[in-house]
Amino acid sequence: MAKKEFKAESKRLLDMMINSIYTHKEIFLREIISNASDAMDKLAYKALTDDQVGMNRDDFKINITINKDARTLTVSDNGIGMTEAELEENLGTIAQSGSLQFKQDMEQQENLDIIGQFGVGFYSAFMVADQITVMTRAYGSDTGYMWMSNGADGYEITPVNKPTVGTDVIMHLKEDTEEEKYGEFLEQYRVQGLIKKYSDYIHYPIEMMMTKSRQKPKPEDAGDDYKPEWEDYQEMETLNSMVPLWQRPKDEVEQEEYDSFYQDKFADYKKPLDTLRVSTEGNTSYTALLFIPSQAPYDFYTREFEKGLQLYSSGVLIMDKCADLLPEHFRFVKGVVDTPDVSLNISREMLQHTRSVKVIARNLEKKIRAELQKLLKDEREKYEEFWKAFGPQIKFGTYADYGANKDSLKDLLMFTSSANEKGTTLAEYKERMKEEQPFIYYAVGDESAQLGKLPQAERILDQGYEILYLTDDIDQFVMEALQEYDGKKLKSINDEDALPETEEEKKAAEEKAEAAKDVLDFLKESLGDKIKEARVSKILKSHAVCMTSDGPITIEMEKSLKAHGQDMMGFKAERVLELNPDAPVFAVLKSAVTENPEKAKTMAQVLYNQALLIAGLPLEDPAGYSDLVCSLMV
Repeated sequence: MAKKEFKAESKRLLDMMINSIYTHKEIFLREIISNASDAMDKLAYKALTDDQVGMNRDDFKINITINKDARTLTVSDNGIGMTEAELEENLGTIAQSGSLQFKQDMEQQENLDIIGQFGVGFYSAFMVADQITVMTRAYGSDTGYMWMSNGADGYEITPVNKPTVGTDVIMHLKEDTEEEKYGEFLEQYRVQGLIKKYSDYIHYPIEMMMTKSRQKPKPEDAGDDYKPEWEDYQEMETLNSMVPLWQRPKDEVEQEEYDSFYQDKFADYKKPLDTLRVSTEGNTSYTALLFIPSQAPYDFYTREFEKGLQLYSSGVLIMDKCADLLPEHFRFVKGVVDTPDVSLNISREMLQHTRSVKVIARNLEKKIRAELQKLLKDEREKYEEFWKAFGPQIKFGTYADYGANKDSLKDLLMFTSSANEKGTTLAEYKERMKEEQPFIYYAVGDESAQLGKLPQAERILDQGYEILYLTDDIDQFVMEALQEYDGKKLKSINDEDALPETEEEKKAAEEKAEAAKDVLDFLKESLGDKIKEARVSKILKSHAVCMTSDGPITIEMEKSLKAHGQDMMGFKAERVLELNPDAPVFAVLKSAVTENPEKAKTMAQVLYNQALLIAGLPLEDPAGYSDLVCSLMV
């Protein structure tokens, strides 16, 4: 058959595959073995409904053959094989995935453990081989085919006599150079090490004829001066354990193996922050191997991110991302769950109503929460690293679903504060509280460094009380959901009753408010709809002015809603301009109201804009505000 050309885009992709995509050439063997495993998965799946297959899972195996003289490395399987059309489709176009297509063609596609994708992964072999020959015969066909290519020049497909169903991938390795020693992949212990490193959990035997050495039997007539002699012999050996990492005894697995498993399976170049292994037997039995990543994926806080754990049934993949196994607030967790209590033939729709999955999900949630609390208690720096990556997700879980999970998550929350720049929990804050302190105080803003300078914070800090600094957009909603912690109410420093008043203080405040009534009425009339009212402040000490709010929507909530694009829905705080009657500027304003109303109007606008600035709200007319300040200076 005449040589066929790859498509132009395929040639470019092949060049990238060989020269750019993989930085470690040794990865090619993992890709080829994964494809072989997929091929056997497909035939094993067919065997469930097709008695003509005549095989069960114990009959499948992968064979590795090294031929140093011919300089070839061969990976053979007795899986489903490929027809001529499938060879053309899968290997004629780079990045075409036969495994993916197979899953899409099956009515219950989640029932397959498809870990490789024939196409891109297959072409990684050209990093080490200058020619690849694929000998294959599809199940149900009497004709075999040979696909041969030396790279971007193209490929040939010819009929051949292949007595058995399955596929042989024969890789002719490149000649060694000073820079690259391709011959290392013809050394049996190098191949053995790669299989152990990358493919140990493949659930089919990976066999290879191993050359070993042993001592020859001592001859009966050997004298005392006999020196032992050694001989080489060959023995077929299974190179992989075939036991998934999560099913092996805990004391037989090193942390390095967990790290490698996580990085390889979940495509993370960083090691996991924490590893959690759970095994339960009873009415619902399962084994889980869970990982907390050390960093958030690039798309974690987007709608495109898909949560979920890999769900296996006795070692066979049911679903790649089973979202039902994780609550939304722990969506960052990666890992696998293996249970015999879920049927291989279950559909996605039925899975949602499966009692076993619900039980496992509840148990895993408790285990994950307990593990995070353990990190917080015993490995504080590691927990702080976790919080930096996923703290907003825990906060979201606190107020989501109308605060349904707030009690289970509140002890995981961390905030910076006036007493702790690195972060404090609510329990640690409460432990430091003064005996007479009435509330747990918090301030909401953009930066911790600025919150301690707020006019509203002065009185609280002067009492020696700690203030939590809330700098995330969602923090105000977290406070609204919690309301209190361990019997102590959470209190914004903006609230009028942040510091309880004595009867004498209340009476003095009323007198000040009455004395300032003319000024307050003037401010309201001058500012119109910009504010709901002007009032004498109970939360200011030395500063002249601040902005607070009335009603269910606070200024902090308004800013958060705007940051999330919801400002067009009409959510707006009712602004209240608060003035300190003891501040020098108040006396000047009071005098101007009587003697120079025009100047008083200018001062009202200036004070209003200053209050907006302090509150972190945008000025309505920055240039106009500048002109007002200049006019007062003149």
